[in-house]
Amino acid sequence: MKNIVILISGSGSNMAAIARAAQKEGWQDSLGVRVAAVVSNKPDAPGLALAKDQGMPTEVLPHKSFESRDAFDTALMARIDRHAPQLVVLAGFMRILTPAFVQHYAGRLINIHPSLLPAFTGLNTHQRAIDAGCRVAGATVHQVTAELDHGACLAQAVVPVLPGDTAAALAARVLTQEHLIYPRAVRAFFERAA
Repeated sequence: MKNIVILISGSGSNMAAIARAAQKEGWQDSLGVRVAAVVSNKPDAPGLALAKDQGMPTEVLPHKSFESRDAFDTALMARIDRHAPQLVVLAGFMRILTPAFVQHYAGRLINIHPSLLPAFTGLNTHQRAIDAGCRVAGATVHQVTAELDHGACLAQAVVPVLPGDTAAALAARVLTQEHLIYPRAVRAFFERAA
């Protein structure tokens, strides 16, 4: 069995979209792929309950319990590695990862970012796109590298920026596309590896 470990910090909507696609498309039977664990750095992340409701094992490793980013990432690697993942998926995991962590999972660590990378790396992407006068915005699934929001593009979705758009309205439209492209990119990762 090929294992996926999904890391979350919040609502887990992208995690849930991946889990729904895996179930609906029969990834376990057709690809030998399953979500082995959902790990959160926040004990109160709503996505944990969502994962449990969908029958996925959950674990919590609070980052505030560690003295440094390095110590947390070392403990997180040990927690993830217990599941022998072929792929580690960042799904709203709001931590900047250390170079050692990224190197440990090189080639099998992916993220989704709410912009059309390389534009608008970092935070506040939707407001920045509106302020820049962009006519389109979107989301990007990418390989994770030591450089924030860089790495090979695996999938993108484009949405229009509408007149009078707010960051919240644009974010909601982008999120619906994230829920479509992230599961497709995860599936494609395993299809390429087959």
